[in-house]
Amino acid sequence: MASYTWAVKQLSLAAMFIAAAAAAATSATKGNNKVPAIIVFGDSSVDAGNNNRLPTIARSNFQPYGRDFPGGKPTGRFSNGRIATDFISEALGLRRSVPAYLDTAYNITDFGIGVTFASAGSGYDNATSDVLGVIPLWRELEYYKHYQKRLKAYLGDAKAYNTIAKALYMISIGTNDFLENYYAFNSQRRSQFTMDAYQQFLIGIAKKFVINLHGLGARKIILGGLPPMGCMPLERTRNLFNGNGCMENYNIVAMSFNGKLYDLVTKLNKKLPGLQLVFSNPYYILLQIITNPSAYGYDVSQMACCATRMFEMGYACDERNPFTCSDANKYVFWDAFHPTEKTNRLVADHLFM
Repeated sequence: MASYTWAVKQLSLAAMFIAAAAAAATSATKGNNKVPAIIVFGDSSVDAGNNNRLPTIARSNFQPYGRDFPGGKPTGRFSNGRIATDFISEALGLRRSVPAYLDTAYNITDFGIGVTFASAGSGYDNATSDVLGVIPLWRELEYYKHYQKRLKAYLGDAKAYNTIAKALYMISIGTNDFLENYYAFNSQRRSQFTMDAYQQFLIGIAKKFVINLHGLGARKIILGGLPPMGCMPLERTRNLFNGNGCMENYNIVAMSFNGKLYDLVTKLNKKLPGLQLVFSNPYYILLQIITNPSAYGYDVSQMACCATRMFEMGYACDERNPFTCSDANKYVFWDAFHPTEKTNRLVADHLFM
């Protein structure tokens, strides 16, 4: 049950990150300030394989994941192909894919122009990452500090500081805190906080994270909001009494939290010198795609491509399942929680227009 709930949150993140990344990249690259690197924090929406190194069920380093990735390789991305960060990186003239920091196939020569510290299943709240035994957000920041030391040894202090200052930083996280933690069965957080108080608790963590990142030299940061998480295939499958429509209470929470993130961005831009913090809201563009899929070239938005298309993700979505669709481009969702490569590209392209 935990794995299913966790997965739901992931689509939110994925979508949220797509929107955040694209908007930030567009803003940050105006003029002659070329972005030398992309540095990413978050969850499964932007994890390119860090969880492959962890003893957790929150993994996707097996077929059919990655079947449309270059070489047909399952990398640990929760998609049939590339994810949002990959498209943003390519659009900026960098790599076609952003590697995971814990992937031993890459080294600092690769990470110098792009790296993700993200861990599928993570959240702002440390208790969220504990659910599936993944990397908490604070440890992602510790990995980043280690990365800075390696970057300075590789490039020298002056060039490393230039990369750190001009890089585009992307943060895609938050859905798991609600769907995997607060709304989970026997949730301790639900007994400790009202919904509004829990959102404020998470905003406090987000604030501290951005301040710490700024203190480490980051200046161009994209903070992504939540998508309509009540419209994931899993949530619609559960919503039997309303004709398998979207779970509107989850969508209302997403909109409320997005409003608080927007306010946080406004305050931090006034407080921190030199900061260019952008809030990107993926909620409405993704909702448009889901509610009017044919306008975007899709056949199906209420169900996913993988397996029975209703609730599977991760190990429940494996290559032996005979029901997985043959053409993922016809679907908004790859599994019950994560978008297809086409959706990742479509939202990113839309936000770059």
